[in-house]
Amino acid sequence: MSEAYIYDAVRTPRGRGKPDGSLHEVSTLGLAVTALQAIKTRNGLEGPEVDDVILGCVDPVGEAGGDIARASAIAAGFGNTVPGVQINRFCASGLDSVNFAAAQIMSGQHDLAIGGGVESMSRIGIGASGGAWPVDPAVAIPSYFMPQGVSADLIATKYGFSRDDVDAYAVESQKRAAQAWDEGRFKKSIVPVKDVNGLTILDRDEHMRPGTDMQSLASLKASFVMMGEMGGFDAVAVQAHPEIENVNHVHHAGNSSGIVDGAAAVLIGSREAGERIGAKPRARIRAFANIGSEPAMMLTGPVDVTKKLLARAKMSLSDIDLFEVNEAFAAVVLRYLQAFDLDPAKINVNGGAIALGHPLGATGAMLAGTALDELERSGKRTALVTLCIGAGMGTATIIERV
Repeated sequence: MSEAYIYDAVRTPRGRGKPDGSLHEVSTLGLAVTALQAIKTRNGLEGPEVDDVILGCVDPVGEAGGDIARASAIAAGFGNTVPGVQINRFCASGLDSVNFAAAQIMSGQHDLAIGGGVESMSRIGIGASGGAWPVDPAVAIPSYFMPQGVSADLIATKYGFSRDDVDAYAVESQKRAAQAWDEGRFKKSIVPVKDVNGLTILDRDEHMRPGTDMQSLASLKASFVMMGEMGGFDAVAVQAHPEIENVNHVHHAGNSSGIVDGAAAVLIGSREAGERIGAKPRARIRAFANIGSEPAMMLTGPVDVTKKLLARAKMSLSDIDLFEVNEAFAAVVLRYLQAFDLDPAKINVNGGAIALGHPLGATGAMLAGTALDELERSGKRTALVTLCIGAGMGTATIIERV
């Protein structure tokens, strides 16, 4: 089996996912093209060298529909012979796109591929593509469907995380993200988004709130109380987990992932392909895995898939120098830390989605790039990237610096 190497990783800044966000005027296609053109230009590609473009997109409807990957490859100037495919595994779509590209290389079917993702959450709202899971009793009832925020509060309740615990984690995420920007840690991978005249629209993540402290977060009301109590989902949570008496609602906008726009792209290829384009490998994809997890708890998939991945890779936690665990909600990361008794200094060292935002289909690819940059900056060797996923799943990837 061939090795799959990462040659480059780029991302746009994350823009606030609201009509007044800086990237709201940019189409989904425009965001994806920005990332793809950066890969093309930075690596001196003509275009046809690329065998496939794989992009995650969680709500592929309207302007984001109709196979946004193929449309983006054409618009980015890769040529008519370069195909594209859009995939959706909810929040892990971007990381799975990287994994799918790596699998193409490892199997020997392709030599050079791009995995990435895009989401314009200010233009295409969450859930715009619909789906059976929340509304069809045939799946909603046996899976104990509940909104993710209620599931996050269920995790906090079951595993003993207080409002102070989740808020303290959120404050730390903001501090780490601000430090990362101040020290230029994202400089290698960020590509500015520009308008048709070449003027920069955004060159910095704009969701961050560096001044966040425990006092400011304490003023925010828990977001999922009404949904849980009046909507009946607290009862569903207790039915699924009768060991708890009631749900303690602790999550709010300040300790949950931010709604943002953004895109990312990761160039992956064989060693021979890298030699042909004159590029040096930066890391190799050592292993990856997916798993289904308990759907009511829903967001504990990173714990389950990490166990599976380490076993398949014949590695242990001590072999991993850095962890990137998507901050969908603070309790997700706190549970991960608790389950593995990890040193908090090894996880999300540059902040995460609470501070920076979570552009659903792109986040996984962004985290892969962040992990790669941090390995190079710190001189460390291995990183594990993982995300929780709607309906109870987990995806994880181990990369190793070369």
